[in-house]
Amino acid sequence: MNKRITFNELRKIKDSLPDGSMSIIADKLGLDEETVRNYFGGTHYDYGSSAGIHIEQGPNGGIVELDDTEILECAMSLLEES
Repeated sequence: MNKRITFNELRKIKDSLPDGSMSIIADKLGLDEETVRNYFGGTHYDYGSSAGIHIEQGPNGGIVELDDTEILECAMSLLEES
């Protein structure tokens, strides 16, 4: 499922996550931790893979098109738990 969100909104979600969340999300979804970081705007492609996000320049950091919302949904679930 595709979703559009501003880059600033995506970063706000990432910054709101409790410490260790990248590792928890990676473990739950069977992904490399750096791939999860890349999903939230990281650029460590030497250690993780592309996470299916596409950024278009614009206000609020631009618009991010998410090809798959599984990582975002997992992050939102962690936020609800904390």
